[in-house]
Amino acid sequence: MTQKPEPHHETDGDVYVSPRHLASTTGIGDPAFAPLLDLGWSIEHDDHGNAYTNAPDLKVRVGYLPEGEDDGLWRINAYRDPFGPPTWGTCFKDRTPTEFVTAFTTALATAYEQGPDAYLARPVAGVDEHEPFLAVVPLLKQGWEIDRPRWGVFAIQAPDGLAGIEFTTGDLDPEAELSTRNARWQLWAGKSIDRPVWYATASTDTPVALLTAVTECVADPAPLPRWRQDTYSYIKGDAQLTPILPPAPTPLDVRRAVASRRPAALPAASVPRWSTTSRPALSGPRR
Repeated sequence: MTQKPEPHHETDGDVYVSPRHLASTTGIGDPAFAPLLDLGWSIEHDDHGNAYTNAPDLKVRVGYLPEGEDDGLWRINAYRDPFGPPTWGTCFKDRTPTEFVTAFTTALATAYEQGPDAYLARPVAGVDEHEPFLAVVPLLKQGWEIDRPRWGVFAIQAPDGLAGIEFTTGDLDPEAELSTRNARWQLWAGKSIDRPVWYATASTDTPVALLTAVTECVADPAPLPRWRQDTYSYIKGDAQLTPILPPAPTPLDVRRAVASRRPAALPAASVPRWSTTSRPALSGPRR
């Protein structure tokens, strides 16, 4: 049975989407920018509707590109030298669930505060927290299965077959990793990796902690809230939609509601009595 979070007044949506990898974008960039802006980073907009934020030392750059040249909505790069090529880069397609991007930027904000040893920490096999395998552990714990779809590729596939993550071995072209889907890591959802509804890529030297933040968010069994009418915000036909019900009133809520309806200026004997078979009088109480 799908685990459902406790509904509350801040839930933004009228349906829960499960599993959450079958959700899509909320169409809002603010949540993913927020962890970085909270560090005091500035945000700029161009004439085309794109938005950018940079670390004060220009060693981390984030672009939100709804009017970009391809379907990469988010492009995030980090640098050892702000005037050199990126040390690592990630890309999130325009339909990637906003929560997954936010998980990445939240971890990135934490790593940036810790310094270059954190946000530029390259994966190293067999070395404690830098072991690349750690990035897929959250998925394996939720029943995703290891596969070898083709030579040189390890894959972890969701139980429903509608999402997966691939890790490519061997030498890769650094420029291609940053500008195409031919990257070390690729996370996707849809009928197949060849035609995904959404995807996210990460180049070879992307820190394991940042990758793991995303896979932990993907693996979370709690569904994501969306608006049913916004069909772009989930994979229609595959996602399970469950109505979000308002919370049941507590005894205190009931007492407050009754008290708010009671005419305070009338003595108890003069309060009109309503029944379930008659409508309340439209005039005031009879004298």
